[in-house]
Amino acid sequence: MYPKSLAELIESFRKLPGVGEKTAERYALWATEMNEEVVNEFAKSLVNVKTKLHKCKICGNLSEDDVCEVCNDSSRNNKMILVVQSPKDVIAMERLEEFRGVYHVLGGLISSSKGVMPEDLSINSLIDRAKNADEVVLATNTTMDGETTAMYLNKLLQENCPDVLVTRIAHGLPSGGFLDYADEMTLAHALSGRNKM
Repeated sequence: MYPKSLAELIESFRKLPGVGEKTAERYALWATEMNEEVVNEFAKSLVNVKTKLHKCKICGNLSEDDVCEVCNDSSRNNKMILVVQSPKDVIAMERLEEFRGVYHVLGGLISSSKGVMPEDLSINSLIDRAKNADEVVLATNTTMDGETTAMYLNKLLQENCPDVLVTRIAHGLPSGGFLDYADEMTLAHALSGRNKM
C-alpha cells in the first residue's frame, strides 16, 4: 500500500508512546512535505539525544556533561535530596522553580510484575548520598509500584541513615497520578505538604 520508505517511517513513528497507526501515518506524510534542511535538522536532533546525552554521574539525571546543571549549581541545597523515578520528573519539578535542593533519579520503580527489582535501580548510590543529607524527600508516583518503592526506600534509609529525615510528597497528588502530568500548583502543594515517612 505504501512505498517501502514511507512504510518504514510510519513504523518508526508507531514506536513512539501514544502514537497509533493513523497518527504515525499523518506524521510520516507530513515529513514528506518538509524541506530537506528541516528533515536533516530533525534527524540530527534525534541522533544528538542518543550520542550527547547520558546520565549525570552524581544524580542520574540527563546531562551532556559528566555532572548535570543541578548538581553543578553551588546555590542548591545539597542536604535536601528529592528522589524521583525518571528525568522527566526532574523536569516537572524544575518547572516549579520552587525546589532548591538536589535530585536523585532511581531509573524506574520496584515492580515484581515487570521484573524490576531493587538491584535494578540506583538505590545504593542514594544511600551513599543520603548519609550526608538532612532530608530525603520521596517523590515517587502514587501508584502501587511508587508506594512500594517509597516504603522500601524508607526502610533502607531508616536503617542506614537514622539521623536523616525521610519525607514523602502526598498532598495534592491523586492516587495513581504521575508527577509529569500534574500541573504546577498541584506539584507545589505536594512539595509543601510532604509528610514524614
